[in-house]
Formats: sequence, C-alpha cells, structure tokens
Amino acid sequence: MTLRFSGTRRGARLARRLAVQQFTEWTGLPYDSDPARAVALVTAELASNAVRHGSLPGRDFRLTLLLLPDCFRLEVTDTRPERRLPRPTDLGPPAVDVSSGRGLLLVEAYADRWGCDVPDGYTKTVWAEVRHQPLNLSPCPRPVHARTEAVGQVRET
Repeated sequence: MTLRFSGTRRGARLARRLAVQQFTEWTGLPYDSDPARAVALVTAELASNAVRHGSLPGRDFRLTLLLLPDCFRLEVTDTRPERRLPRPTDLGPPAVDVSSGRGLLLVEAYADRWGCDVPDGYTKTVWAEVRHQPLNLSPCPRPVHARTEAVGQVRET
C-alpha cells in the first residue's frame, strides 16, 4: 500500500495514524500492543523527518506499507536525496543540552532494522521494519495458535 501526504505536520500525523490502523488491520494485534506502539513511534519519526528535513516547499512525501511474513515494513520517501541520514552504527548519544536530534535513536531502539536507500537522483527512502509477532513477556508460556490465513499480501485501499 502506498499513500502520498502533504509535507506538513498534519500530513505526518495522518501518516502515523494510517500506518497504525493498517498495521492493526493486517496483523490483528490491538492498538495498544508493543508492536503497534513501535509502528506509531517509528512512523511518526520518519514522517516528521521527511516533513522537517526532506521536503521541498509544495512537495509531498510518500508512505509505503508492506506486511511481510515476519515483519511490517514501512518506507517514507521524500524529495531531498542529498540530505543523507547517518548509518545506524554512526548514531552517538545526543547532547544533553539539545532539545532535538533523538528521533533516529528512537528508530534504532524500536525498529528491528532500518536504513536509507537512494533509488534515483530525485528521492530518498528511509525504511524500517518492526516484527509483528507479539513478545511473550509473561512468566508462563502461552499456547501458540497457527494462523491459517495468508500473510504478506498487500491490499490497495
């Protein structure tokens, strides 16, 4: 599923809300599950970065959502390929006296994998993957139920 949003704070907020809605619909996990919260946080950060650092005036950003067998992948594409992101291994601790610059550290903490691709000379795509299998944090193991429906198919809405 691919959607376009205006390069505004409102567009970033709508992208986050729609990503979480689609995640819960595809996986059957509740809104308040840890994976859904991770999707919300990661989408919010990547979309707000696209608006703040990656958009040219009057240009939209694109959000692509994919349900893969073991993870939910989200991709945010903007129109500033020259604004490269640091590699995940290059992220250092944020300065204590700065009120911004922590977003990619949150992406690093909540996404299972993330990165940046420049497919052409006109756009940049920042992607992240979040596992959609809920973690069992209870002291007693829960029974595992096999899912019978097909996973990984993308539906256009």
